[in-house]
Amino acid sequence: MYKNEEKEEKEVEAIKIIDYAETLADKGKGEEAIKEYEKAAQIFLDLGSYIKLDELYIRITHIISQFRNNIQATYRLKSIIRKTEELTLYEISAKLLIQLGNISFRMRDWETAGESWKKASDYLLKSDPEEFRNLGSILLLEAGQAFERSPLTKDTGKQLILQAVMILNEFDDLYKQEEKKAHTLLINKEFEAAANKFYTISTYFKKSLDNLEDLLKDAEDKDTVLNAKARFIHFVAEYQTFSALCLNATKNIEFNDRIEILGLDSINLFKQSISLLKDYLFHIQKDFDREIILRVTFDTMLLSIIQRMLNIEELKCSEYLLEELESNKPLVKALKKSPYLKIVDKIERVGLNDALSDLLSINLGHFEKIKNILITNYQEK
Repeated sequence: MYKNEEKEEKEVEAIKIIDYAETLADKGKGEEAIKEYEKAAQIFLDLGSYIKLDELYIRITHIISQFRNNIQATYRLKSIIRKTEELTLYEISAKLLIQLGNISFRMRDWETAGESWKKASDYLLKSDPEEFRNLGSILLLEAGQAFERSPLTKDTGKQLILQAVMILNEFDDLYKQEEKKAHTLLINKEFEAAANKFYTISTYFKKSLDNLEDLLKDAEDKDTVLNAKARFIHFVAEYQTFSALCLNATKNIEFNDRIEILGLDSINLFKQSISLLKDYLFHIQKDFDREIILRVTFDTMLLSIIQRMLNIEELKCSEYLLEELESNKPLVKALKKSPYLKIVDKIERVGLNDALSDLLSINLGHFEKIKNILITNYQEK
């Protein structure tokens, strides 16, 4: 530890070094100026004066961002970032990472840009989740869009965009908590309460859906908007469907009107989601994204189930999925291989009751744990 007199002497020394660094920077001697700033930064680091350190690193970053050689700029930034990360100076690291992302993006290095902005988001949200919620989620959105530009990180980009939208709408953690409560209520056969929880979750996604196009208005890849919109429509319809299925499990005829309202709205939403994903898939001739294939056929399966539950036959779901896709034979072949479409075919041939055992044998994603309860109750009707 420094004594007061020694600390004052060190601070005076650091200020002199900063003044010299400013003179060098004004003369355009950026590399030399940075070395002097780093000397001053080390003094403040030894003194524990992190507020002054923040100012210095931002000044260094400003000079680095003016380097004509972007490779040299990223090298120097990465070196400084490693130092601040070792000291767990999250806010300072985040500010430096934002600049690294900006420079990398200009260089068309999508992976480094995405990684930098994602890490900056993580640090800010870890530092102060409330204060940095908006900035952290916007950085996550930027990271997702950068990742989507690279074939190697496209899927990661999609996931980050969805996560960013949920954080911006302030329900990323809330919906997970509510879903756990809904699962517990369902296990305890408190079907009405579970239905209410699932419906509440659907309203969170509905709010995000309403804000989605505004949030993604600057998205470079229009498929990003289309895919994200289809995903959130899917979530609204899916949770509404499970709310309707829970109400149906109560065997209380007083809920028939609510079941019908939820069911009809979900039918329209599933049709929208399927249509959007078909548009996305139609222009691809090979190497189809398996996750998208499963999602569009999963929506088709839920559409088929909800129609049968309501005893309506608005449309033949398998035909609705495959219509206007005939010219893309590889796509049709990929869709027909999906286990969910095979369930749809069976429902259409022999009815929902006879297809329930098949539902028990396939994975229903994050509803896998509760499907047995709902299916068993449906079979007992």
